[in-house]
Order: sequence, then C-alpha cells, then structure tokens
Amino acid sequence: MGLQCRADRVRYRHLVPARAARPGDWPDWVPTAVREAIARRGGIDGLWRHQAEAADSLFLGRHTALATGTASGKSLGYLLPVLTATYGGPEAAGGLAAPDRDRLLRPRRPHTALYLAPTKALAHDQLRTGAELGPAGWPIAAIDGDSEPQQRDWARDFASYVLTNPDLVHASILPGHERWSSFLSSLRYVVIDEAHRYRGVFGSQVGCVLRRLRRVAERYGARPVFALASATGSDIGRLAAELVGVDAVEVAPVTDDGSPHGLVRMELWQPERSVESETAALLAELVAEGRQTIAFTPSRRMAELVALRARERLEDHPAAAGRIEPYRGGYLASDRRAVERALLDRSIMGVAATNALELGIDIAGMDAVIMAGLPGSRAAMWQQAGRAGRRGGDADVIIMMRQNPLDQYLADHPDELFAAPPEPVVLDAQNPYILAPQLTAAAQEFPLTARDTAYFGPTAPALIKGLCDHGVLRRRPDGAAYWTRAERAVDGIDLRSIGGRPLEIVDESTGRVLGHADRASADATVHPGAVYLHQGETYLCQELDLEEGEAIVRPARPGYYTQAQVSQQVQIVDERETARSGSGRLRLGRVDVISRVIGFLRRDEATGAVWDSTPLDLPERRMRTAACWWTMPVDDHDLSAAQLGGAVHAAEHALVGLLPLFARCDRGDVAGVSAVAHADTGGPTVFLHDAHPGGSGFARLAFLAGQELVAAAADRVDHCPCQAGCPACVVSAQCGRGNTPLDKAGAALLLGRLLDRTPELT
Repeated sequence: MGLQCRADRVRYRHLVPARAARPGDWPDWVPTAVREAIARRGGIDGLWRHQAEAADSLFLGRHTALATGTASGKSLGYLLPVLTATYGGPEAAGGLAAPDRDRLLRPRRPHTALYLAPTKALAHDQLRTGAELGPAGWPIAAIDGDSEPQQRDWARDFASYVLTNPDLVHASILPGHERWSSFLSSLRYVVIDEAHRYRGVFGSQVGCVLRRLRRVAERYGARPVFALASATGSDIGRLAAELVGVDAVEVAPVTDDGSPHGLVRMELWQPERSVESETAALLAELVAEGRQTIAFTPSRRMAELVALRARERLEDHPAAAGRIEPYRGGYLASDRRAVERALLDRSIMGVAATNALELGIDIAGMDAVIMAGLPGSRAAMWQQAGRAGRRGGDADVIIMMRQNPLDQYLADHPDELFAAPPEPVVLDAQNPYILAPQLTAAAQEFPLTARDTAYFGPTAPALIKGLCDHGVLRRRPDGAAYWTRAERAVDGIDLRSIGGRPLEIVDESTGRVLGHADRASADATVHPGAVYLHQGETYLCQELDLEEGEAIVRPARPGYYTQAQVSQQVQIVDERETARSGSGRLRLGRVDVISRVIGFLRRDEATGAVWDSTPLDLPERRMRTAACWWTMPVDDHDLSAAQLGGAVHAAEHALVGLLPLFARCDRGDVAGVSAVAHADTGGPTVFLHDAHPGGSGFARLAFLAGQELVAAAADRVDHCPCQAGCPACVVSAQCGRGNTPLDKAGAALLLGRLLDRTPELT
C-alpha cells in the first residue's frame, strides 16, 4: 500500500495553489536595534503586508485580530510592537540623558507584555522564536505548571515578556497580583495566540479570565492592547471582541495573507483496512522515502499504536524505524521538549501525534501530513494541513476517511469541506454557570462595585446579588461585594469545564495521582469496574468517591475496555424560538437533562465485540442547559411501534453525527436524546443539547442550521450503501444504549418528513 499504488484509495483530490508573496514596508517606528537584531539573528530583512499592517495597528494602540494562514509569520506581526515596547533599549526610554536612561532601564522595565497560548508546547516554541529574533539580553521567560519556583520569581521580577497559558494567569498571576504589581502596572500588550481554540466552555472561561486581567491591570494604571492571532476561523473580529470583552468596533481585523506558500496536494483517502493500520503503513513509507511527516490521530491511544506499528513496518530499516516517535499530552515536559527539538533538527522524521502538535509550533516544515480521520471541523483540518509545506516547498496532505457519518458525508460532498469557510467559534462569557464563580475570583482580587459591569457585562449585578444572598460574597456599607472565605476562590474553578475542581485518579499500588477527570463526567469514565488508560498502561477502577473527589484504580491488563451505559431523559423548561421543519417543528429553549449511569459493557480489546453487561447503581444527575429539538408527526401506518423507536434513535445519531459541519464542536460538547412519545411534546422527539450547564452555544448553532443539518443527515442516510445501518450513517460508538434499537429505513422516512419529502419505506 504505497503512494505509488494509491489511485484506488483516493476518493477526491484537491489542490491548494501556490501563493505569491505580497511584501510590506517596515514601520518607521521600529527601533534600529530591533530591526538589526531581527535581520542578523532571524535572517529576516523584509515584511509581508499583513505583518506590517498588524504591527502598525497594535503600535497605534488598537486591539488587533490577525487571521492568516499557518506559517505566514503572524508572530512577527505582534512581536514588532512588543519588542519595541519591552526590549529596554534607548528608544524605549525616549530622549532621556544617559544617567537617567540607565537608571530606568536597569532594573526597571519600560513596558511589559504577556503572551497566552492554549498549550505549554506552543508557549515554549514562542520563547525560542523570541530569543532568536530579539536583541541580545532581551529579558523574556516562559512559565507554566512545570516551572520551578525560582523560574516564576525571575519572570515576575525581571522579564519584560512573559509567555504562559490562561490557566496560570487564572490560578497564579491574578490571585497573586500584589506580587505581580510591577509587571502588571506596565503591561502594554497581551498576545492571545491560536485564538480559535478558545471556544465553548474553555473559551467562555478564558473570556472571563481576560476580563479579570483587564480589571486588575487597569487598577494598577495599565490599559493593555490585545493582539489575537489565528490561522483559521471566520469573523475573527467578532471572536476577538467576545473573548476580550470589548465592542467589535474596537478591534481591527487583519486577514489578507501576504506570505508565499508552495503547492499543497490534499487527498481524501478511503482505507480498505482500519484507519489505524493504513495510517501507520503510510507514515512508515513516507519516512522511508526521507519525507518528514506528521500523522495526526484523534486519541492518545492511537498515537502510541500508530508510532509502534510504523516502527514495526520498518524493522528491515532500523535507522528509519528509530526516527519515528509518538507525541501526546500526558508526557513529562522534558520528554515533550525532546521530541520538539528532534523535529526541528530533523533527527525525527516521523511523528504520530494528537492535536497537541496541531498548534503553531514551528517545526521547520513538513513534507507530508496524514490525518487519521477528519479532526471534526474544517477549521481544525486546515490547521493540521498547515503543518505541511512550511518552508515554501510543495507538500502532500492525506486525509483518511473513517467509517462515521461526518467523514463519509464529506467524502460524498468534498465541496462542503474545501469550499466552505471555517466554522464560527462559539463562546459565551455571560453563561451564569461560568460567570458566577469567576465573579467570586474577581471579588477576591478586588471588591466588586457597580463599575465592574464594564468588564463583566449587564448580567453581573444580578449574579453578584445572588452570590451575596447565598452568603458566597458579602456587601460592605458602600455597596462593594467582597470575598470573605479563607480558601482561594480560583481553586474551585476548572477552566476546562464547569464542574469545579477535577476529580483525582489515584493508583492504589503507589498512591500516585495518575490524572484527573471532570466531575460532571466521572461516573461515566471512572466508575467501579471501568478500564482507565494512562500513558499506554491500563488500570481497573476499584472505587469512585464523588464526595472526596477521587477514583481509586489498580494496574491491570484485562483484555477488554469498558463503555458506560447511560439512561437519559429530558424535561423542557421553556421554549424561546420555534421554526417550521417540513411537516414537523424545530424549537430552541432550556431543558433539564436527567441522566444516570446504569451499567457498563465490556468490549473485547482487539475486536470491540461485547462480552457482557454489568449493572451499576450510581446517583442521578440533573443539568439545566440549552437544547434544540425536532418534533415529528408520524401516521400510524408509516411505522410500527417497534420500528418507530429504532427510527427516532437512528435519526438522532445521524443529526448528532453531522452537527460538526455547522458548529465547531467536539463529540463531548453536544449530546443527543430521543423519545418515541416524549412527555412534554406528546410525540416522537429528537433533542440536541449542550453538554455543559447553562449551555455553550452549540445547540443554538444547530437550531440556526435547521434544514441544512436535516438535509445533510438525510443525504448521508439515503446514500450510505449499507442495508441496516453502520458507523458511516446511524451507528454511534458513543451511544449509551449500545445502538439498540436502530432502524435506518425508518430514520430516512422521519428525516424526509422534516424536509417535506417522504422516501419510500423499504
């Protein structure tokens, strides 16, 4: 199965043409020392047009959102004003005499800047870029949860440019703002890299953190300018405004890419065997040909297995086999850095990676990219494809099409993938389940007053009143609300979820904490009897203690994996919008989702076949969130009672499976529930609901997509060649009911009714 024999595997070929350069002028405000350092140390003697435009906008004090292609040099666009303000040269002190200038520049900093990345690896990569481009002695530092205390202290007291992540700002810098007062009082710029990653719950949480950062900085006399960078995403100006908490008119979007790029050949590949095995085979072949390649995988487990199997295929070429490595979250920082350095110097020629390497780590150009299945959205696809051809040469991108509704629909309709714009990024910093805890953190930093509506929005006063009524905050006589408890408010907030502090997973044989689980989903992932995978090792869960916040596991290799069985029902709270959908109705509103893990399946590790089912007795969970739902009128002669249950269930799977076409969501962001005769609607109903309390915006996108989403689901069901349903149309690997019952033909009829067309039932 080589590249030379791939014609029968390729479903569609798309060419991204080469792009000519559009140069820009150096701004006249860039200090000579900075320009000379960039030319001498970085080998850069000219700018692209978008770099100069973004740099000028930031220097003039306007929030700026830069959205151009991967490897288009966005870093230099924001580094020019950052360097000018922070490097500490004579220009930064203006026209002061030498003695005064020296006194101000050492040890005081003229200005400071903060860089935020969604991953540790990206922050460290930007540290390397800054060290290469900046003048000698420019005081910059990268700090995160892996940093030693002395590294954090040096960054706080001496660095002019600090590179970190939103988690550390939330949990360390803002709660300890008194210690950071010197840095914060001179904060000139805040850079938010890979801005499109801040979506859903994570984006909403980070939006609140940025509002807290603005509030604290302005208390110390600074009004920082925000620079946002993204290689993908539509309507970047709107995203920037929502994330930072400013009006859209205050943001300048820069989207015209002026950098050159080589030809990229993109192919949709239909595997004959498993995606995993064909990805490994192709990775091995490309490495053997001397082509540096990344294979992106959807899971940590697959990253490990693809790297292992690619090495095995190169046993007759040991030198090449030793140049393939896995890369994923969960590794020690030193191990991650070692792989990144080896990619830079090309001592590693192949890597099987999760999306930890999707972001802007400059790996000096890749000859090819393999995707083990579409990553779930057009935006993520273009982000991963952007790793190819970074040095300006031609490159290949091969996308393995998995047997699921989304991949197979797009294989049938490639224009939907390549011609449509990236999906909008959705976040809601006004979500009360997110904003209320963030307000407690802000109150601990400084007491909240009426002025803080400018940062936290119009819903803040009512939320603050509620927090005071419940004794979480207290009012002073002057009306200010403040935090009175001994513990830190931030310790109850997990930026990656809404469930509070994550639950710890503890190895009973060593007492070591292996990892963490979101409390809201812990009973489905680390329930008693669950198989837990960590760094290639398997463990059996012995005990789940939700009150103490821990799950106890022990090492084991049982030969199976587990899948939770979940019972769910939905109660409609209110209806806010409605629309016609064929002969049915589509509605948007609030619902209560009532769920309980009732058992789990044991599935064979190799084949996925079900061994048996084990019942569980775990507590019920109730969550209020946003949902859209379709009601479907069905005549008695259309479907029998037995068929109707399977038809509604299969239609639900098809709609959920195609939703990423219209909303940039992951499988954990939205869930589906179906009922033959729902108590509130009185008939067959399919719900799509946000999987987080309060909602995260995806249900509304599903409502707005409406007929387009139904049409896509109906098309996939109609055109799938299987007889009774398969993973490419209505079978879901995440189904809590074990895909029972399902009726593909009945689903086609119901979806047709929602489009005003009725296919014949076969």
